[in-house]
Amino acid sequence: MTETAPEHPREPLPLDSTAQLLTRITAQLGTQLSLVSPNGTRRPMYRIRRSAPTLVAVAHGSRDPQALRTVLELLDRVRELRPALDVRLGHIELNEPLLPDTLDGIGHGDAVLVPLLLGRGHHVRHDLPLAAAAAGHLRTRVAAPLGPHPLLVEALYERLAEAGWRDEDGTSRDAAVVLAAAGSRDPDSDVDARRTAAMLSDRLGGVPVVPAYASAATPDVPTALRALAARGRHRAALASYFTAPGRFATVSAAAAPGIAAAPLGAHPAMARLLLHRYDQALTRTAPARGSPARPHLLASA
Repeated sequence: MTETAPEHPREPLPLDSTAQLLTRITAQLGTQLSLVSPNGTRRPMYRIRRSAPTLVAVAHGSRDPQALRTVLELLDRVRELRPALDVRLGHIELNEPLLPDTLDGIGHGDAVLVPLLLGRGHHVRHDLPLAAAAAGHLRTRVAAPLGPHPLLVEALYERLAEAGWRDEDGTSRDAAVVLAAAGSRDPDSDVDARRTAAMLSDRLGGVPVVPAYASAATPDVPTALRALAARGRHRAALASYFTAPGRFATVSAAAAPGIAAAPLGAHPAMARLLLHRYDQALTRTAPARGSPARPHLLASA
């Protein structure tokens, strides 16, 4: 039996050079660091396609310069939560960029309009769908307003605590809270505010919470305070149910006899809620180009 010639031994694979190893380690480290936020906490890992629709946050607009700064800070928090998501800002009035200009700047593709509004009203029902329909180059969806929602209630609670509210205050028979909101002629807006007031009352341990409005609806804040005082509720705090500082928030806070919380602003719960409304909108069937889907007029928790 003849022996076969032995195979030539395979050449060993070359080892990575020091430079190659350093490059690989640096790339892996960069990937891991991208998952860590500036405060040291780990960012959620979302699989976001590059074709994910643009999130267009729609603010009302205000002459108060602090309003724009606050909204920009809120959107920075949103970007921290979803680093790969294209997040833009458009205003209904008073501030730039205006919503039509923002939509024009997106180019072709998909967009979700998320109103930075806390309940149903004319802007949500009419203005946003009309603006979306006018952007014929885009396929658009209009998300539900931010409220009512438990995340808003948590933000309201923490803003009250920051202003000096203590849990034991809720046990006092003369304590109460006025939920100061913008107001709307749309009756569903009042329904939404009352639902939020009830949820906040539960969060505060049962202390009475009554809604009041800065415009277009009744009662206003001073009237609500007098009504509470007539019921023996002389120590009323004010919860500011506004997305950002502005004239309505300032006037409402000035009427408060004691604790007056700051607007919701860039609270972390607001950023999470904004993304939640965006995700909700994406679960609906994609609309035709230039024909936005109707928003959820009843924003469920």
